[in-house]
Amino acid sequence: MTSTSASGGPAGSAGRTTRSRPGAGPAPRGAAGARRPAFRSRHALTILAFLAPAIVFVCWFTYLPMLQGARMAFLDYNLWDLTSTPFVGFDNFAKVLADPVFPTVAGNTVLWVVGSLVPQFVIGFLIALALRQRFRFRGVYQALVFFPWAVSGFLIGMLFRWMFNAEFGVVNDLLMKAGLIHAPLPWLADPRLAMIAVIIANVWYGVTFFAIMILAALQSVPDEVLEAASLDGAGKARQLFSIVIPYISTTLLLTVLLRVIWIFNFPDIIWAMTGGGPAGRTHIITTWMITFTQQGNYGTASAIGLIVMALLFVFCGFYLFAMRKVTR
Repeated sequence: MTSTSASGGPAGSAGRTTRSRPGAGPAPRGAAGARRPAFRSRHALTILAFLAPAIVFVCWFTYLPMLQGARMAFLDYNLWDLTSTPFVGFDNFAKVLADPVFPTVAGNTVLWVVGSLVPQFVIGFLIALALRQRFRFRGVYQALVFFPWAVSGFLIGMLFRWMFNAEFGVVNDLLMKAGLIHAPLPWLADPRLAMIAVIIANVWYGVTFFAIMILAALQSVPDEVLEAASLDGAGKARQLFSIVIPYISTTLLLTVLLRVIWIFNFPDIIWAMTGGGPAGRTHIITTWMITFTQQGNYGTASAIGLIVMALLFVFCGFYLFAMRKVTR
């Protein structure tokens, strides 16, 4: 009786099932493990086949010209005489640094970056604070503020070139009607006013970038924290400097570093408005490089390009260091 129930009950069925497949465990794992590398390699080849056209395109049209340009910096490469392009080493770099125009260009570059960055940041911050408040037609105002960022920088330069025209520009007309000036100012012909004009144009163009980035950061500030601070008696200014700015300080730092890199390497507005003139007083290092390119002196232009890349690598190092601290 006892043996019959043990063999015919559920426990006995389980025992027979277990005994019928004594080595079933290890074999399927071994077979799956043998098939997996073949599947992965086939999958990787498929992905590589899809990426190959893009890789070839980027290498051919981006990295190959970059290497060719870097090679030209060490050659006496003139477009009007390609029969002789001897290797000159670092002579092109020495020629650039010894050029009497270089100190003026370097000073203009610093003035261009600082003079554009500070007003862009301050005005963009104020616009972001205003757009964070809720009011009627806020979406319309946001669209109007963000619109300049969708326009080409060169087109913005052409627009401001007409606005600052000494004869029929709207800037002189408005200033005269406001009684601030009594005669039209030659904005783009006066060496003292030309840099002011191009910086004003760049400020108008770049304010949008700061407004977008700072507004996105302000949206992350908890309203509960601001309400608690208000109940404790903190005014708007105290909330701004003690809560809001510390809360978004990381975003502000990264935005400023990114914008420095962008402005430093942004000759579009200057080239459209003044072409580096008058008398080279609005030349920054990138517009100066363009003039050597137009003269056919590709060797010197490439040397300036490598100098620009080296300086941008320094800024990129600061940016990556800041990003690393943020991720931690």
